[in-house]
Amino acid sequence: MPGRRVLITGVGSYLGSLLAARLEDEPGFDTVFGLDDILDPALPATVAAAEVDTVVHNSIIRQPGPGMSERAMHDTNVVGSLQLLAACEQAPTIRSIVIRGSAGVYGAEPHAPQFFDEEMTTLFPARTRFQRDVAQIEEYFENHSRRHPEVSCTMLRYQPAIGPSLDTQITRYLSQPACPTYLGFDPRIQLVHEQDALDSLVAAIRRPVRGAVNVAARGTIGLIRMIRLVGRLPLPVPAPLFAPATGAARRMYSDDFRRLLRYGRGVDVARLERELGHRPRYSTVDAVEEWAAR
Repeated sequence: MPGRRVLITGVGSYLGSLLAARLEDEPGFDTVFGLDDILDPALPATVAAAEVDTVVHNSIIRQPGPGMSERAMHDTNVVGSLQLLAACEQAPTIRSIVIRGSAGVYGAEPHAPQFFDEEMTTLFPARTRFQRDVAQIEEYFENHSRRHPEVSCTMLRYQPAIGPSLDTQITRYLSQPACPTYLGFDPRIQLVHEQDALDSLVAAIRRPVRGAVNVAARGTIGLIRMIRLVGRLPLPVPAPLFAPATGAARRMYSDDFRRLLRYGRGVDVARLERELGHRPRYSTVDAVEEWAAR
């Protein structure tokens, strides 16, 4: 019996390359294709020629890197996602699409519930460009799933990832000798360990479900405790001065991340465990402790 054929976008990223290597070693997978440029005009022909049954969309950018403008990030995220879906329209072999999205779609709010479940995206208005982009991407894939009932679209909403091999906003923040915090705020932070991030992606490929699934570690940790746990010093800064105080690091920290440092965010992972069959190995505290130890 022939095995699965998978196409991974963003295969050149750290998680993309790990996923490709993992699937090549997993039983039941025959062929793994990878590409990086979802804005390439040849994308529809490439996707159709691969004759895959599963597409993993791993090209959503969380923060513009060196030399990338916010406009370029928007084009890759929104226009690129739309072009990928147009390519999928022309590939009749596709049966599932798994998207590595973001829990940033919920935002970070002072009056948020203790844990967001997957139905709570409209509780608060979008505050940042990235949040609006992610909501738009989700709408595109939801509409595609409605038009093509034979295709299941699984939207994985990831909390920020941490791990000894990662270079992310949270690892850069915790690597400073002193970590700026909003004076008078000590929000709950929830992360996901890099291993659980990969395992959740594999679980969604193996057992695709329709709609959104939160991906995060178990539990939360207070920001001040997290900073002290990794041996750093919290540096309280009055809210009006926080942006100027971190002005030199504006390219390091997105607007979404700064809101997270002020208000925090927690998500419910019951659907991840119940329907995808993945119970996170690491709690948020475990993940932070392992990062600090390494």
